[in-house]
Amino acid sequence: MTKRKLTLEKVLPYLLILTGIVGTICSFIISYEKLKLLENAGYQPSCNLNPIISCGSVMKSWQGSAFGFPNPWIGLVGFGILLTIGAGMLAGAKFKRWFWIGLQVGLTLALIFLGWLLYESIYQIHALCPYCLTVDIVTIFTFWYTTLYNLQTGAIKLPGGRRWQAFGKFLRNHHLDILVLVYLIIIFLIFNHFWYYFGSHLF
Repeated sequence: MTKRKLTLEKVLPYLLILTGIVGTICSFIISYEKLKLLENAGYQPSCNLNPIISCGSVMKSWQGSAFGFPNPWIGLVGFGILLTIGAGMLAGAKFKRWFWIGLQVGLTLALIFLGWLLYESIYQIHALCPYCLTVDIVTIFTFWYTTLYNLQTGAIKLPGGRRWQAFGKFLRNHHLDILVLVYLIIIFLIFNHFWYYFGSHLF
């Protein structure tokens, strides 16, 4: 067992607990604001800061209830599961390979769904929800380090060959660089699209 692998195995439970807590809090706030909006169409959510940072615009859109109910309800369940898994790992629980594959599939689907929502928020709704963006950040973070954990423990196996081994080593050695790059790309897309507003207020 390598030092890098052992370190990730020790850290992952804390990462799952941290992201589970942050995601649950954000999902709860969005759910609360959505219910208040349903009760009173004139209600102004606390995160309506300006024409761009406007949770209300996102909540009122059909994308905000893509499956027929408010999207944050999914987060309340999903992040609760991550929190439970992290706590279980700290307590010494060991999970089978099929469990980790199932978690990987779930996080992958969540990432795709949130990626679509982010696209819709930027290019169709033309508004951003800070709590939703926080959920995006912690989901990307959780997906990335769960993927690395699954690769290192063998739950997910890369094809054989030197090139794939070199690719896996590159991912491990540059995990933080890749994560930061993804976040920078998202920031660039947001500022590039909304520069007409942010630029006029910065200069």
